[in-house]
Amino acid sequence: MRYMYGMRAVLALPFLAFATLALPASGLVGPAQAQAVAAAASDAAVHRLAERLSRLAEDGLDPRWYAVPAADLAAADPARFRAETLRAAQAALTDLLLGRAGPIRGRVDLRRDTAAVPLGAWMAELASASDPATVIDRAADLPPDARALKAELARLRALAAAGGWPRISGNTRGTLEPGTMDAARVPQLRARLASIDPGLVEGPAANNPLYDDRLLAAVRLYQAAEGLEPDGRVGPITWDVLNTPIESRINQLRVALDMRRAQPAQPTERRIEVNIPHFRLHLLEGQRVVQDMAVIVGRRDRQTPMLNVRLTSVTFNPSWGAPERNAREDLLPRFRRDPAAMQAAGYRLFQRIDGEVVQVDATQVDFSNYNRNHFPYFVRQDAGDRNALGRMRFNMPNNDDIFMHDTPDRHLFSRGQRAFSSGCIRLERPMELLSEALSGTAGWDRARADRVLAGRATTGATLARSIPVRLHYTTTIVEGGRVVMRTDIYGLDADYARAMERGTPQRIASAEGGNARGAAAR
Repeated sequence: MRYMYGMRAVLALPFLAFATLALPASGLVGPAQAQAVAAAASDAAVHRLAERLSRLAEDGLDPRWYAVPAADLAAADPARFRAETLRAAQAALTDLLLGRAGPIRGRVDLRRDTAAVPLGAWMAELASASDPATVIDRAADLPPDARALKAELARLRALAAAGGWPRISGNTRGTLEPGTMDAARVPQLRARLASIDPGLVEGPAANNPLYDDRLLAAVRLYQAAEGLEPDGRVGPITWDVLNTPIESRINQLRVALDMRRAQPAQPTERRIEVNIPHFRLHLLEGQRVVQDMAVIVGRRDRQTPMLNVRLTSVTFNPSWGAPERNAREDLLPRFRRDPAAMQAAGYRLFQRIDGEVVQVDATQVDFSNYNRNHFPYFVRQDAGDRNALGRMRFNMPNNDDIFMHDTPDRHLFSRGQRAFSSGCIRLERPMELLSEALSGTAGWDRARADRVLAGRATTGATLARSIPVRLHYTTTIVEGGRVVMRTDIYGLDADYARAMERGTPQRIASAEGGNARGAAAR
């Protein structure tokens, strides 16, 4: 993958009138250089271009990044106004086509194919167009779903300008149950959800402290729209989503637009894509969705990493060697509470003594002597129905020891937000994925897999065709023309928005290749 990014200085374009345009060291265009700029666009068209650049916020960009000249410069120095407007347009057009943000550490899921963008041709059109603002318009609408995302961005910006949505104060760690009275939180909840049902805040209803049926209906609609469990119970997760600042949602839309710029063509091969913040797995054949299932992903403090890997094998009836962190932080408290129950659940305690690994009877250990910083044992769980990995593990070699697996905790799939694991991906319907994964593997079919699982012995199967797996982080998607947003659970959209603020090393356009090559210092 090759990344090439936006610029702020003028592009060196050896075509049309820009062939004679040279910038002084200051980066500003003087009168002499301005005279060399072609007059393809009328003064009115240049004014329209400047006005369009001043509205780059509607495309998720910040006009301040491009030093768009003030309108009063046109009267004081028309040539300079023209040159600086065109220079700002070139920089903005580059970011609109290639994306504003550069590579971000750990974000191997981000994809751009800037080599496929004919940047030189776009720049030539911008230079020669009688109405260059229309070139900016077309570039801004290129990303997939751009119009739907921009419409939602405009809606939220207008809402923010009107004051945004109210923040709910008080006890947002406790759960508000339907049918209860709460003079502090219920009126605030009514005000927050008034956009769903204006009647919640009309007349005497505004200060009604009863969590009644009408408010319950609005809460359920809100929870469903946000991907939460629509049970009407307003607990910490729902409170957190309700109190997400509108500015954060605006930034998520800006990020969604930029992530889609210079997006490569979708692969045609069979593949698995796991969208972390949406908690969904899709098995795809080209654009066709073969399977769609819920998944459980890593908690905020144990995030699932973004990966591009391949599913190569399956392990049936796996045992589980608990990672050190899991043993210290998760299993030690359970051993301390009831070591006999842990052994009954198949957990085995081991210790290295004189170079040998020996099993230790957990019921004879005084666990009060140990804590998360001192626990000289390691833990393995036997294969079985209560094993943390369930009945099967899908192996995809990587340096983070991440895999997909079954789970005995089936009840968690009914939750809306499903960030519960220590980083691995738990599958809602592993048997369905298994059937697809084993397709074409000689000697293996669903019947044999069922027999192996019933036999309880740990067995492996290498897939005849490995399957590409992409773990990606996309909070904002468009389904049927509707924008669907999910919580930025790991803060990666916030990181991306900061990368957009920083920008990226500039690139110089090549007339021969039509692409951006070589770095220019900022």
